Amino acid sequence: MSNLYIVATPIGNLEDITFRALETLKSVDIILCEDTRVTSKLLERYSVSVPTISYHSQSKIKKIDDIINFLRDGKNLALVSDAGTPAISDPGSFLISKIKEALGDTVRIIPIPGPSALTSVLSASGFNASDFIFLGFLPHKKGRQTLFGEIKESKRTVVFYESPHRFIKSLESLVSVLEPKRLVAIGRELTKIYEEIKVGTAEELLNFYNANTDKIRGEFVVLVSAT
Repeated sequence: MSNLYIVATPIGNLEDITFRALETLKSVDIILCEDTRVTSKLLERYSVSVPTISYHSQSKIKKIDDIINFLRDGKNLALVSDAGTPAISDPGSFLISKIKEALGDTVRIIPIPGPSALTSVLSASGFNASDFIFLGFLPHKKGRQTLFGEIKESKRTVVFYESPHRFIKSLESLVSVLEPKRLVAIGRELTKIYEEIKVGTAEELLNFYNANTDKIRGEFVVLVSAT
């Protein structure tokens, strides 16, 4: 029986890799990477010389078939994303579903837990983390405003990811739907030198980032406190 390991990797600081993750990456036959150039920095840092191949959202069906055949032939694989835990708002979830569909119980899917931007900001926000909703990346257009309406009514902490291109628009939407005193937390550059987690009302944060546009880069984690 072959193994597919779902390996969480650092979201910024390369020292956040776990011992188990490193041992797993060193032991497999092939590492599946979202971007081999990104993963190579981690592998070089820890002298991991295992072959890598790419798997990402634009990969063709043939690439999935090749991966399934590797597992069918008894090879052990590791799946990593560019940062954090694979399959969380990540194309890895589709690959895993196809592998399960094709190979069933003849392959073991083994999670190797570790860093996650979602839990990192949630743990430091001071918001209720016992009951929350995760929306991943919000849709670009269709259904976007409906989701902001649902965020407004939510009695649970709501978490979503946002790109720098739509970040200000998201803050503007939150200003328009939330009660003025409801708190929002923003996480950026997590575990890196310029890590920042800011908490305030949507309007306070919108004003801050409009005045500090140099900080609008990289992906953001946005938390909205429960009503």
